[in-house]
Amino acid sequence: MSKVKELFGLYCNDVADFTLALETQICPYSHKKCYKTRKSDSNTAIGTCTVSYQDNNIIICPNRLLANNQVFIDCLHLLTLHEPGNELYVIPEVAIPGGNVDYFLVSAKDGKVKDFIGIEFQTMDTTGTVWPERQRLLKEHGFDVDVADIDNPRKFGMNWKMTAKTILIQMHHKSETFENLNKHLVLIIQKPFFSYINKQFSFAHIKGARVGDPVHIHSYDLKEKDNHLKLSLDTRVSTDSNGIAESLGLNAQAKVELADIIVTLEQKLSDEYRLSIV
Repeated sequence: MSKVKELFGLYCNDVADFTLALETQICPYSHKKCYKTRKSDSNTAIGTCTVSYQDNNIIICPNRLLANNQVFIDCLHLLTLHEPGNELYVIPEVAIPGGNVDYFLVSAKDGKVKDFIGIEFQTMDTTGTVWPERQRLLKEHGFDVDVADIDNPRKFGMNWKMTAKTILIQMHHKSETFENLNKHLVLIIQKPFFSYINKQFSFAHIKGARVGDPVHIHSYDLKEKDNHLKLSLDTRVSTDSNGIAESLGLNAQAKVELADIIVTLEQKLSDEYRLSIV
């Protein structure tokens, strides 16, 4: 049985039909062509959203977290200045000191920003290649695949340590910016990864979730329901930049003016980024 659990957003059960997905290569979460392509063939998208690893369904593509906009909806309470009548926007890839932030959830009125929060996605980085497992899945479903692919002995793994250290350092660098602005920064991760960082880093001091804290971590479970995999919020915790630094033993500073970020966001308030709640 293949270890690929979702391909182009389709749950890999016995009756799944991948024909159209393989032709279009469209990600159902971004509504664009899957950006993960083979190094040897840039026209072929790999399309693997989720894999089975050590009895867990592990998301390996950040776009999978976009399903139904649920992760953004679960952050709405942190827009403390949002009011009825304001419009909501989800704006991708905004640069701040410390690096780009994956998304900004923005509350605006008449083209003016009233409040915002930053949201970072972190899914698991893999070691090795998932391609042989993908091809085995397709063979199981009757597709012709290269024998060399399915006979490939290479296996994939999870790069837990590097993924954890990288995202926590990034969160620390960016958290001071948001803390100085009295705004919130949210990290969206999956339950197995949250369990890992709790065990491997000093997280004993990070407990519970308080709206007043600038840094929040939302951990999601991924469970089978109605013959598909569904994201559900499992755990919320919060802290500040010092809390993240304590977990890593690091120290950094990042200063930025609120007006600078607002100007950047207001330039991107377009219908393309309006938040749709379905």
